[in-house]
Amino acid sequence: MNSRERILMALNNEQPDRVPIFELLIDESSVVKLAKLLIPEPIEVKAEKTRFGEESFKILDLYCSVINELELDSTTTNFSVGLETISKDRGRDKFGTVYYLSPHGEPLPVEGPIKELSDIKGFDMVSKLKENDFAGVQYVINKIGRDKAHFINILDPFKLSWRLRGGMQNLLMDYMLNPQLVHALARISTDFDLAAIEIANKIGIDVITVPGDLAGEETVLMSPEHYREYVKPYHREIVKYAHEKGMKVVKHSDGNIWPILDDFIEVGFDGIHPIQPQCMDIEEVKKYLAGKACILGNIDCRNLLPFGTEEEVEKTVKETIEKAAPGGGYIISSSNSIHPSCKPENYIAMINATHKYGVYNDG
Repeated sequence: MNSRERILMALNNEQPDRVPIFELLIDESSVVKLAKLLIPEPIEVKAEKTRFGEESFKILDLYCSVINELELDSTTTNFSVGLETISKDRGRDKFGTVYYLSPHGEPLPVEGPIKELSDIKGFDMVSKLKENDFAGVQYVINKIGRDKAHFINILDPFKLSWRLRGGMQNLLMDYMLNPQLVHALARISTDFDLAAIEIANKIGIDVITVPGDLAGEETVLMSPEHYREYVKPYHREIVKYAHEKGMKVVKHSDGNIWPILDDFIEVGFDGIHPIQPQCMDIEEVKKYLAGKACILGNIDCRNLLPFGTEEEVEKTVKETIEKAAPGGGYIISSSNSIHPSCKPENYIAMINATHKYGVYNDG
């Protein structure tokens, strides 16, 4: 069984030969640090501030080397949105959103091109989306080959909407004050996502991941009723379109998503990521979702991977596999991503432990 088959079996809620390994993101600095531990040749590549989809081909080469050296089952890439640096700590994408560029995480939108409903008229994102924006994605697919599963991140319409508004707080205020604008933003965001899915399918992507947090550690960011009014119909549309193309869809949201978990199942998401350990018990979630959706993630990247020991990582991986893997329908990953604070040695320990404990004896 190859890696692609292993991933797709798990996303079908079936049991492959071993627990598949996925990661939503390994940021540039982590790629470089991992490469220095895994590759004997000197590594001269410098990491830049994170700008998803704008990675250099040198970084993508190192990323592919890390994937192969660690025997991960999948790649995950981002397509370009034309994010260019406009000052020391600011960048602007080709759709007009301005970001704060941090060396520690993803770019933070600070100003959006949509201030009011009238700004929507004539605002066309789809025509600005080009196949060349997926050049880095295609490069990774070609370099890694078809034996591994290839994921691509396509933003949740909720997240894309608040980027266009220059911040989540602005969109959440619109939920109460300007519902018409909320639906207009969701419409243009969803149309953009559908266009991106079409290109992703054309170049050989297997799985769409839909990043965009909808919850904090206590509960969801909006009421379940608001989710069902402003987000769920657009989720349903994205999933339906991807499924018609023969692709799987994984929803990413940190936080306590219990209040809308049934909605995710009704929408048709094939997988739910990352089952954040601070607020969701993976054994409970696995029992609830068994046969309904694959679960991905749960290895703590807030405390364990940055501050734990390799022995603690191995112990946690073993225990997590024991809880989540039986019967299939589980793909292991961190509880969000491999970010700059994660120790590369701990991530390697996580992967080694998965190879050690993740074999299905009856697979």
